Amino acid sequence: MNRNENDGGEQGVEKLFFRVQEDAFKAIPGYPIAYWASSALIRSFKSQVRLGGKLDTAQGMKTLDNERFIRDWSEVSRANITLQTSHEKKWVPINHGGGFRKWYGLNSSVINWENDGAAIKSLAKEKYSSVTRTVTGMGHYFENGITWSAISADQISVRKFPEGFIFTNAGMCAFGPVTNQIGAAALLNSKVGVEILKILAPSVNFGPNQISQMPVSELESIQSKIVETVSELIAAAKLDWDWYETSWDYTKFPLLALEPDLLTLSGRYHNIRAQWRELTLKVQRLEEDVNQTLIDAYGLQDELVPDVPLNEVTLTCNPHYRYGGDKSEEELEAMLLADTMRELVSYGVGCMLGRYSLDKPGLILANRGETLADYLAHVPKPRFPADDDNVIPMLDGDWFADDITLRFRQFLRVAFGDEHYEDNLAFIEQALNLKGKRNYSLRDYFLSEFYSDHVKRYKKRPIYWLFSSSKGSFNALIYMHRYRPDTVSVVLKYLRDYREKLGAEKERQASASINPSTSQGDKTRALKEMERLAKVLAELEEYERDVLYPLATEQVSIDLDDGVKVNYLKFGTALKKIIGLDAKEED
Repeated sequence: MNRNENDGGEQGVEKLFFRVQEDAFKAIPGYPIAYWASSALIRSFKSQVRLGGKLDTAQGMKTLDNERFIRDWSEVSRANITLQTSHEKKWVPINHGGGFRKWYGLNSSVINWENDGAAIKSLAKEKYSSVTRTVTGMGHYFENGITWSAISADQISVRKFPEGFIFTNAGMCAFGPVTNQIGAAALLNSKVGVEILKILAPSVNFGPNQISQMPVSELESIQSKIVETVSELIAAAKLDWDWYETSWDYTKFPLLALEPDLLTLSGRYHNIRAQWRELTLKVQRLEEDVNQTLIDAYGLQDELVPDVPLNEVTLTCNPHYRYGGDKSEEELEAMLLADTMRELVSYGVGCMLGRYSLDKPGLILANRGETLADYLAHVPKPRFPADDDNVIPMLDGDWFADDITLRFRQFLRVAFGDEHYEDNLAFIEQALNLKGKRNYSLRDYFLSEFYSDHVKRYKKRPIYWLFSSSKGSFNALIYMHRYRPDTVSVVLKYLRDYREKLGAEKERQASASINPSTSQGDKTRALKEMERLAKVLAELEEYERDVLYPLATEQVSIDLDDGVKVNYLKFGTALKKIIGLDAKEED
């Protein structure tokens, strides 16, 4: 049907022609002129069996105000989120698009569905005098199904989700018997599905109409054969998703879940890295099996190969997918190790602030205004206790006993033992030092990179907030879920104590600069340090006078239901600026 011909034009110039019978396209819904499609691919459309006859594809709601109604799950109180089939609480999970990932994951958004979505329905009625015009798909709310992003830059990626979700117009869904869902996910995530969608959805707009027209007669004959394989793929993707703290099913940092006889952090990392590599290769093999089965079923052996490159295996633990590009194996491994150590540091800070505990899996403090007493109710005898006042100074030296660097070193000893502490610390510092800086230390990471990593991890909706003076000479971290109206006053106390300590140090340097027994070199250094400290003290005085003290007197209240964007901005220049936080979101 398709062939190349020379049309007799300019010598040496060959042109590509496609000769196709016009009637061939009548089998395809909408009669698109898919001139490149092979005979076998067009033949698959001649059967009237379509995916829409096996599953109900649906488009979800438009909230008309996403900033008001949708949150990342980590922003709000965990006690106010329902992750089961009932929906009695204010926030419920929602499929809201969110990137490219196959089989399972990207479960990060929740929606305000209090009183059966009363506020959303009221807004719809106010704007359009109709609820059902924008609040669509209600007949399938809270059912299990498969989901995909409505619009993609390239290909579709389909994921399985359990009961308890609703969905927006950005997160299309399909519902019906689970075996049919799994078969559809296999087809849509396969090489065959890509070719079919090039015909049905050339604009990569994957609406319910396009997906429902997928020809599935060939799929029916082999569906039972691929159910077990796809179920394994879903389980593997879920395991990978839950290894990271942005999953609501996260329990603890994976290196801590290994056998206790693996004492060194290096040994633990190499153990888990082997597991990640094995899982990635397993998913690659299973996806190739699915591809081959579908290629054979659709008769596309002469056109498609089942191969799945490593960079298309959509697991976070797979560096070829996670980082992509043309990086070498050595570069990819270094990046994965660095990110894993960043995740360890993040978990350690979470233990400091009481979000996690070494003694109990999962979230500990994750509700509005919780205190140390609440923490001790969950973990009566913690090996590594949470900070008592929810303020952790992050400074250039060991000025406070609860300084973040000191506390992380303590965490490291408790979590992995004293015996290999020095080796473990060196392993972390070396891994974090991707740029090969001289004398790079854990403190350097905390002062220069930790908070930007946290903001990136939580997609500009950080759950730990950084009070920071104009030039960053004073920094203190708090956990938003433990925030109380007097928290700023506690930060202010740390600032004043720090100013007092620096003032004393400045006087000590002044004494050294005039001491007759001090060498000239030491006197010069003391004078330079006095000059530096004077600038720092001026910065801190300005921060206290113009920013922190006035804010402390306001006793600002926050409501976690309002989300990070609203609450963070209440503190103005007291907090580290997050670029783009105040940007308007699309509904």
